[in-house]
Amino acid sequence: IRGDHSKFLTFESLKPKHMKRTYLITTGIAMLILFAACGPKPKDENAMSSISEETMKTAQDSLVAAYGDAESFRIQKGVEQCAQFWTEEDGNDSTFIAFCKENYSTEANGQMDTLFDRLNHYFEMILGHYNALTIELMRNIHEPGESITAIDERFAMYDVTAHFQEDMFNNKTAFVVLLNFPHYTLEEKNTKGAEWTARQWGMARMGDLFTARVPADLLMEASEVSVAGDNYISFYNIYMGNIRTEADTQIFADDKVLITHWGLRDELKSHYASDDGIAKQELIYTIMQRIIDQSIPEIVINNPDVQWNPETNTVFKDGKEIEATAEPDKRYEVLLSNFQVNKKLDPYFPFYENTISRKFDGGLEMSEADVENLFIEFVSSPVIKEVGNLIKERLGRDLRPYDIWYDGFKSRSGINEDELDQITQSKYPDNVAFKAALPGFLRKLGFSPEKADYIAQYIAVDPARGSGHAWGSEMMTDVSHLRTRIAETGMNYKGYNIAVHEFGHNVEQTISLHFVDNYMLHGVPNTAFTEALAFIFQKRDLQLLDMENNDPLAEDMETLDICWSLYEIMGVSLVDMNVWKWMYEHPDATASELKVAVMDISKDIWNKYYAPVFGVKDQTILAVYSHMIDNPLYLAAYPLGHIIQFQVEESMKDKDFAEEVLRIWSQGQLSPDVWMIQATGAKLSTQSLIDKTAEAVEKVKAEA
Repeated sequence: IRGDHSKFLTFESLKPKHMKRTYLITTGIAMLILFAACGPKPKDENAMSSISEETMKTAQDSLVAAYGDAESFRIQKGVEQCAQFWTEEDGNDSTFIAFCKENYSTEANGQMDTLFDRLNHYFEMILGHYNALTIELMRNIHEPGESITAIDERFAMYDVTAHFQEDMFNNKTAFVVLLNFPHYTLEEKNTKGAEWTARQWGMARMGDLFTARVPADLLMEASEVSVAGDNYISFYNIYMGNIRTEADTQIFADDKVLITHWGLRDELKSHYASDDGIAKQELIYTIMQRIIDQSIPEIVINNPDVQWNPETNTVFKDGKEIEATAEPDKRYEVLLSNFQVNKKLDPYFPFYENTISRKFDGGLEMSEADVENLFIEFVSSPVIKEVGNLIKERLGRDLRPYDIWYDGFKSRSGINEDELDQITQSKYPDNVAFKAALPGFLRKLGFSPEKADYIAQYIAVDPARGSGHAWGSEMMTDVSHLRTRIAETGMNYKGYNIAVHEFGHNVEQTISLHFVDNYMLHGVPNTAFTEALAFIFQKRDLQLLDMENNDPLAEDMETLDICWSLYEIMGVSLVDMNVWKWMYEHPDATASELKVAVMDISKDIWNKYYAPVFGVKDQTILAVYSHMIDNPLYLAAYPLGHIIQFQVEESMKDKDFAEEVLRIWSQGQLSPDVWMIQATGAKLSTQSLIDKTAEAVEKVKAEA
């Protein structure tokens, strides 16, 4: 399970949760139930509790009388949680009282511990097999092979977990959990959690389960919308060999097919060291703009049979210009569908006002306002303009909007990509060869042979139809899946770089499942924490190719690279957050109205935080990210992941890398604040990165 990975899943499950071009896939749509927090009664009248205050108090008093005041907190909380979701169909008042008396497990004589252990076992079996079955049902969608048919898509949309929540409430297992394990607020977790043992944290996470009761038909609808959006993005390819310039020339290879936006972006980034790089970058930038404003001809999407001049927006077939209509705002229809189905889900998450608060307060366990302020503080920092001026000097030209993806601070930027392609294609002709290399990768990073072999054996490597993803296991007897595109000629450098990123996710998935104290604790606080390890691995991709970097400025360049990457993705995230605010303010908007709003918001964010650095206004490029379209409010995980990466790596300096990775990511699913303090000694902050960036700018200037 990926995404809000052990946050036990938001409804976007079955859909890719991409890190840069990587997919982090969550498993069961119905695992909504495992994500929401307890709070006021559901806002939907049909979901109201049938238990009166008087009945609830009777049940509480009878249990306190039986077990004493020492357990009054658990009793008061547990009975209240049960009552919140008890309906007439579950039984009358006397049935409710009897259930509470019969199913409360006292802390005395180890009853609660025994219940906790049994539930851990059963949930691992159920969720683990659901996850494995979902992988199989979606295998033909995600892995190349036979052509995809309508029946393949139908089974890919089928949510095997759709009735799990309903079944757990109907057989009253959910009520057993609600009765015995209190849900703690985020504030309580951050204050009390610092003193909790791993087992106490596991019990607290048990208290986060089954606190929403969503109808199965709505879960299925959410699944269908999710998969439909995934398919739209996954098959949005541009055949670059068919792209023509204004001079009617071809400047990209025949076999270059790029997915939006990840493939286009990475191709653009790769040409900072190319002789004809600017021409290619400008053309890709034009393609991106046409995707955003939907002036792209529909016929050129995923079509190898026509040629397209993005600058004039003309389409040709067999040497003759043909009439071509623009894509009919499909991009924004997908985004709107995600909003509409999420809005339907809102009433079943009583603690949260809407999807925005559900995603941040619940999913990330960080408030949207705090995240937004953290990002604005960083993108507004004076050091950003210093970095922009440095890039301008290094390029020898004014900045262009696509220079938000400037790649010149990476050591590999000066290495010809064709050379890198030859190396990776030779080493990794197929997924079998890459799989065989995994133990060696871990040994190069300092893991003992035993640990390297143990972790690698739980990672399968598959080719991908899309851009790549990491899909974790949900039981210790299963494997996680690493998927990346592999051409017939072998794994090119882009595919290898993606694969190393995904490998970082798989390592986290394995450590946070196999090395934690109990199943309920498995995972990470939120998606950003798995992104952090994926980024840490990805930046070591050249090291894993035995290509050493002896540059004395390597660390400073790395700091500048992280700073500039954060600057870019924070802007994208700010657009994403503000678009969702706009949709809630305009719930009846059409796709065309949403398109205009997205472009206006992206221009506004650009003008506030990017125009002062780039010297050009009213750019929409921050709206190009595909995740904004098919994966609601996921983008904030990227910059948070980079911040965590930097802070963690700073704390790991002069320590054993492998030991620190094992120590830090085996903490499990603590709250973000507690996790960071235990990992690094401090809460999440960008100040150290800002300070080190300022130092790095001066050092690089001095060497110029």
